[in-house]
Amino acid sequence: MAERIGVYPGTFDPITLGHLDIIRRGAKLVDRLIIGVTTNPSKNPMFTPDERMESVRREVADQGIDNVEVVGFNALLMKFARAQGASMIVRGLRAVADFEYEYQMAGMNQQLDAEIETVFLMADVGLQPIASKLVKEIALFGGDISGFVTPTICQEVIARVDRIGRLGDY
Repeated sequence: MAERIGVYPGTFDPITLGHLDIIRRGAKLVDRLIIGVTTNPSKNPMFTPDERMESVRREVADQGIDNVEVVGFNALLMKFARAQGASMIVRGLRAVADFEYEYQMAGMNQQLDAEIETVFLMADVGLQPIASKLVKEIALFGGDISGFVTPTICQEVIARVDRIGRLGDY
């Protein structure tokens, strides 16, 4: 039987507890889960692609998940997935707004390669509000992000904010 390979793509800037939940659960569905760390300049990245890949590798290792590989990419997702030998794209859903966007993307991806299925995993109820964009915004304004990321990621984000400067008057 062929190895079942899944791809979980994202910017992971930074990796959150929600991402780790999807990775943990997605890894159970496949023999090998490839975390595709991509570039998306429109998301105003706080960390470089290399820094994000290293953070994801470390956080996954800390979780004890051993069937995961972290790979950077800057290409069309379906071309990347095909090159990895994937039969599945794993996506996390937090809310209805996520579903509408992801549904459209899944339809487009199916048109590009009907052999690769998209599988949606609902985020854990307690983790549904977490988004990397909001974590960065909270940190930039001096808020507490410790409930949304691991302690190591929290320290890294705070250190980066200290380096680039906080926002706001208070």
